[in-house]
Amino acid sequence: MPPPRLLDGKRLLVTGVLSPASIAYAVAERAQEEGAELVLTSFGRAMRVTRRAAGRLATEPEVIELDVQSEEDLAGLSERVGGPLDGVVHAIAFAPESCLGGGFVDAPWDDVATSLEVSAYSLAALARACRPVMGDGASVVGLDFDASHAWPAYDWMGVSKAALESIARYLARELGPEGIRVNLVAAGPLRTIAARSIPGFAGFEQVWKERAPLGWAVDDAAPVAAACVALLSDLFPATTGEIVHVDGGAHAVGA
Repeated sequence: MPPPRLLDGKRLLVTGVLSPASIAYAVAERAQEEGAELVLTSFGRAMRVTRRAAGRLATEPEVIELDVQSEEDLAGLSERVGGPLDGVVHAIAFAPESCLGGGFVDAPWDDVATSLEVSAYSLAALARACRPVMGDGASVVGLDFDASHAWPAYDWMGVSKAALESIARYLARELGPEGIRVNLVAAGPLRTIAARSIPGFAGFEQVWKERAPLGWAVDDAAPVAAACVALLSDLFPATTGEIVHVDGGAHAVGA
């Protein structure tokens, strides 16, 4: 008899799956390998792209509609997922063009508000929407980029990530009495569709090349996916409000 897998019997909601190059896709793929049943979310024109990516997974999961800026979508999410959830993966981020690439103080509030709502507040909104179908032992895992520094060109997305980190801590406090864990995985830079929208992304690659003690492969999301799966499993029953760095150790090393 084969040994039990980390996520056998678990049912997960995974957001943010676009192309197979996305971090969320790597998480979904590894989660299936470890025995999880998946439900993916997408919305609008991206639904086609997500369904195409879903078809490349070993078992094609259902893809349901979710726009995290839509109160209607959020209100109906617990019914649309079609059953209880043991875990949720938050892989949602967006910043308008004015919020990236320089001109930090010139970005208009409406654009900044969009960045904060989609990239940070959505973690709380998603947790609230899924709360009715999560119970003791459930795990919420969000994707992060270390917000302890002010990065060139990252601008308001960096601020949004700082907000995400704070929101995760408050959610951990709020949901802990219900047995629900909330943690983040702070990944090093990876060449995803989202990364290509960040002006000066190549500069991040150079920093990691110089600093990461373990080295860092910008085209390999597998280490990040492995950390997410571990946090979604029962291996960390007493860990919540944590930021797990999967970045080759770059965050721990100065210039």
